[in-house]
Amino acid sequence: MTKLHEIDGLSAADVMHRHVTTLPASATVGELREYLGASGSRRLAILVEGERYVASIPGAEVPADADPGQRAVDHAIEVPTIGPDASAEEARDLALSLPTRRVPVVDDAGALLGIVAIDERHTRFCG
Repeated sequence: MTKLHEIDGLSAADVMHRHVTTLPASATVGELREYLGASGSRRLAILVEGERYVASIPGAEVPADADPGQRAVDHAIEVPTIGPDASAEEARDLALSLPTRRVPVVDDAGALLGIVAIDERHTRFCG
C-alpha cells in the first residue's frame, strides 16, 4: 500500500484499488444492505451497468426504514468521481474530503476502473 505522502509524480490510476466489488444498477435496497454488511470496510456501494459507472451510495445514506424491495439507485447521491490521469495528490485530497474516504475512478467513456480509498488512520491508500 502506498503511503499518502509518498505520491510525487503518481496518478490516480497508480494509487487506485483495481479489484472493486460492485452491485448492478438494478440492485434492491435489501441487496445493498447485504453488500454493505458483508464487510466492515465497505463504506460506499458502487452501482454499474456492465462496466459503466452509474452511481454511488454511501452506507449512511440508506434510511433504516427503506423498503428492502425498493431500487437501491433511488438512494444514490452525487459522489464525485476522478479520472485515472488526475494526480495522486488530487485523488488523495478529494478522498479525504469525503466521509467515506472513497472516490470512484472513471474513464472518459464512463467505465469504472477502480476506486481511490484511504485507510482508517489516513496514512495509506487501500489496495
